Amino acid sequence: MATTRSTARASAPQPAYVLHSYDWSETSLIVELFTRSQGRLVVAAKGAKRPNSQLRSVLLPFQPIQVLLGKTPTDAQAEVLNLRSAEWAGGMPLLGAAALLPGFHMNELLLKLLARQDPHPELYDLYADTLAALAGGESEGASLRAFELGLLQSLGLLPDLSQDTQTAQPLQPARRYALQADAGLAPTGLDGLPGTAWTVLAAALLHGAPAALRAACAPVASGLRAPLRGLLQYHLGHAPLRTRQVWQGLQRMAAAPVAATSSFPDRAVP
Repeated sequence: MATTRSTARASAPQPAYVLHSYDWSETSLIVELFTRSQGRLVVAAKGAKRPNSQLRSVLLPFQPIQVLLGKTPTDAQAEVLNLRSAEWAGGMPLLGAAALLPGFHMNELLLKLLARQDPHPELYDLYADTLAALAGGESEGASLRAFELGLLQSLGLLPDLSQDTQTAQPLQPARRYALQADAGLAPTGLDGLPGTAWTVLAAALLHGAPAALRAACAPVASGLRAPLRGLLQYHLGHAPLRTRQVWQGLQRMAAAPVAATSSFPDRAVP
């Protein structure tokens, strides 16, 4: 049975970031976009690889752009949209070399965890603010932990950090609690973070300001790394994050005796 398609009106220009792109033909690209109003989209950028294409210098990761898409087919299976135009929106400095891998880590999480055409405007704002923080030299650890917390909360994958998941009772300030992928927030022995730390994080998530969330993460960023890594991997499945593998490879190279003069910084794996 043939499938008929009708089209809606063409969309208005909207803010977006490039998450990933790959070759479609000799002259064109398929681009994964993160947009504020429509979520993650896949678009065909026809002619983007031509030397005289205006798109060549615009479709870059970590830079805010304004995109205009073609008419949206009503056929649910038509997931690839046509990119009519894209313009640099400005206002964002380039990420330094040290911030590139954290940026790609965020992009990979969005690509693997976000469903297509499912808008999360508050997550878009957090992503944009985190990029600005990284470009401005703010702590990578606090920035990434804040982004991961916001991502998990936006997707409904984060338990309430103000209470014991099993009992639904408020946390005891001095008692330590561990964030477990399959059990939520539970009392623990020497591991985990004190109840006061989780309560501060819960309040920052409720507040909604990215800067407040980064400030709450800063003193406990190292303690959050392992539980958030475990929770993310639990929902990602068995496939490891490629950015984490790259980061671990760089750490091994930096630690090797032959790399005593290496310029790789000693930074934690995301």
